[in-house]
Amino acid sequence: QVQLVESGGGLVQAGGSLRLSCAASGRTFSRLAMGWFRQFPGKERVFVAAVSWDGTNTASANSVKGRFTISRDNAKNVVHLQMNSLEPEDTAVYYCAADDDRPNRVGPFQHDYDYWGQGTQVTVSS
Repeated sequence: QVQLVESGGGLVQAGGSLRLSCAASGRTFSRLAMGWFRQFPGKERVFVAAVSWDGTNTASANSVKGRFTISRDNAKNVVHLQMNSLEPEDTAVYYCAADDDRPNRVGPFQHDYDYWGQGTQVTVSS
């Protein structure tokens, strides 16, 4: 089992920045590929970004390219999502996810991931 706890969400003005963090426990963190998804009200979760076990392979959704950056610190068992130039359209609940099947995968699909955090709300005001 893997436990994931997100933090860092909140209210920010358009153009501002937030850094989300996801702390993992229960499994060797360096064996996990990690991802971030977000869910808009009344919608399915959608892919935001992912990172392989060693941080060398990343992927991100077109809607966040150039603004959001995913990174990880295996020594601290944490993955971050740095979000810059935030827009009201980024308002959503953000979820951290862990893939313990393929450490090199940067999967964009929910079914690529085995464990999920509880989510953290990000609200961007205009």
